[in-house]
Amino acid sequence: MLIDVLTPDKKVYSGQALSVVVPGIQGSFEVLNKHAAIISTLGSGEVVIKETASTKTFRIDGGVVEVLDDKVIVLAETIIEE
Repeated sequence: MLIDVLTPDKKVYSGQALSVVVPGIQGSFEVLNKHAAIISTLGSGEVVIKETASTKTFRIDGGVVEVLDDKVIVLAETIIEE
């Protein structure tokens, strides 16, 4: 599935992945291939993208996630740099 992580300023990540874990307001949840369509608000926490050979992690401070037709768009308010 295709995953895009965006902030109001730029595209932070775009690529194919096996799954993504996002920090929902009620708790973290994982999105896999063929997931049902969903739109959800996000709280502060980690977005963990599992690629075939590696894992990418971004710390966000709120946002929205949209899942539709094997495409996941994470609209993050901010990316917290560590």
